[in-house]
Amino acid sequence: MPKRVLRKCFPSASDSIKDAARCVVSPQTESKSYKLAFDDPEFLLRDELRPVRLQLEIMKPELIQQELGINATVVIFGGARIPDPETAKKRVQEEEVQLQREPFSDMATLRLSCAERVLAKSHYYEEARELARLITESCTNRNDGCNLIVSTGGGPGIMEAANRGASEAGGKSIGLNIVLPFEQAPNEYITPELCFQFHYFAMRKMHFLMRARALVAFPGGFGTMDELFETLTLIQTRKIKPLPVILFGKEFWSRAVDFDFLVQEGVIAPKDVNLFQMVEKAAEAWEIIETAYFESMEEQDAEP
Repeated sequence: MPKRVLRKCFPSASDSIKDAARCVVSPQTESKSYKLAFDDPEFLLRDELRPVRLQLEIMKPELIQQELGINATVVIFGGARIPDPETAKKRVQEEEVQLQREPFSDMATLRLSCAERVLAKSHYYEEARELARLITESCTNRNDGCNLIVSTGGGPGIMEAANRGASEAGGKSIGLNIVLPFEQAPNEYITPELCFQFHYFAMRKMHFLMRARALVAFPGGFGTMDELFETLTLIQTRKIKPLPVILFGKEFWSRAVDFDFLVQEGVIAPKDVNLFQMVEKAAEAWEIIETAYFESMEEQDAEP
């Protein structure tokens, strides 16, 4: 018979992981079945435990934000591939050199064209940075209840710009990062204690909107489109209360999505195009957000 070693057990959840091994050492306690369920990664990663993992991704960011007193955000979306103007200019120069090496390459020509288009949009990096600065400075230096905090997807490009603007203004900002098959790291400007990582896109998008008082979409790709149209759908179907949805760049959005065509085809109502507004400058966006935010606060105060 194997020797049994008896030691005092501490059954509280917080102590169980470190103390469980000290209770009894035996073939029984060494078996996988005896391992505490919440300390068993193999068990937690089973397909059948997906509902538990979904709940964990709801609860962890929710509890942390509650503890830090965060209850109102401005969500800023935009392309991860739109860098600051200096970086965008360098990429154009690199592609020009590459095209000289491959003068008859269609791919080299396409890469240069795309780099030039990205450079043309790189001013939106500065607009996102400026908008985040305006939000952060305005809500830090006033005593009228403004507690808006910038929230982004936590990645590079426009997301980095927004976190950067908030950081440079001396404030906090949130980054909701996502695990992807290719390398994905949070940008350096996110407030560390407000940098979250998600496995499930659905839970991440839920957290974007749980505290949102406005949503701002800069030019971007599939991810930006996904997040924008989910928000518009939720407002259209009254699953969430109306909030300002602001699109930066009329030229980009008018070409990317033909909203008038959707109306003419009868697949959206004419009034649905009023669910969003288009702007070009950070000051315009902040004016819309500030007005809507304080109007909503007055409505809440007026409720019996």
